[in-house]
Amino acid sequence: MKAKIIFFTLLSLFVFDYAAAAQPAKPYRIGVILPGGPLYEAIDGLKDGLKELGLEEGKHFSLTIRDTKGDVKAAEEAARSFEREKVSLIYALAFGVVNTAKGATTNIPIIFGLGRDPVTGGIIEGFAKPGGRLTGVHYLVTDLTAKRLEILKEILPKLRRVVTFYNPGNPVATEAAKSGREEAKRLGLKFVERHVPSVEELRKALQALKTGEVDAYFYTSDAMVTSQAQLIIDTSKAKRLATMFHEQSLVTKGALASYGQNFNEVGRASAKYVQRILNGAHPRDLRVETIENIELAINLQTAKQLGLTIPPQVLARAQKVIK
Repeated sequence: MKAKIIFFTLLSLFVFDYAAAAQPAKPYRIGVILPGGPLYEAIDGLKDGLKELGLEEGKHFSLTIRDTKGDVKAAEEAARSFEREKVSLIYALAFGVVNTAKGATTNIPIIFGLGRDPVTGGIIEGFAKPGGRLTGVHYLVTDLTAKRLEILKEILPKLRRVVTFYNPGNPVATEAAKSGREEAKRLGLKFVERHVPSVEELRKALQALKTGEVDAYFYTSDAMVTSQAQLIIDTSKAKRLATMFHEQSLVTKGALASYGQNFNEVGRASAKYVQRILNGAHPRDLRVETIENIELAINLQTAKQLGLTIPPQVLARAQKVIK
């Protein structure tokens, strides 16, 4: 009898262990914080990159997305909420969001994608050894401000006045505006700066812009402004203004031109960091990558709508042309 009891006890334990092993592992939960706009392209890239690494959404991981629409307080609340909920890691996009998420949390790993130098911005200690609990991908936006304006002048040889919108309380934006201001002076352009501390103020400033007041809109690094990129494109078209942005997908959505990165590529590059963190690596040991693949994109449909002819020598240099 005693032997039978032992046998059935062992059998039940085996069945329990087998059933537990047969249960699929619970997907890792990844909290995503972004200011919206074209940065959604990075999320698509992240999914594609993780899939290429053998991680399928729904089966191996899930994404919980918080779109702050450029609101710093919303980014802070999202970061704190994710840490309370004990998500596996946070994926944060844009410098303001990354910096806010860092300050609002204490223990959770953060993978970032940002367009400002993360060392000078105080996000990490160094590219080779980030230290702390943040690492990720750095792409060039602010550093390309002067070159972007120079190319806009080449696209529009008769360009005289450009307008830019940004939040003066954003240090990244003020740094980029300074660079744009200096380059405009070198090129003999009038650099019209409109300060917009909120999305509502940006919308008002766009509506107040008079047709013929300026010749083109020029992007200055500001996540809040990025979140309203489509509105800027649509309003500029209505007022017959050329537009120069920083990200390629916006050209497919109607902007005249962009000079900079492809956010989908940023997301793909971020995937390997997510995989390694989920496998137990620590952010402090993962070198930060800088994406240096910079592309010029031009939309000839938009040029035609605005009555513009793109100089052949500029068109020949474009990596992407929408006809």
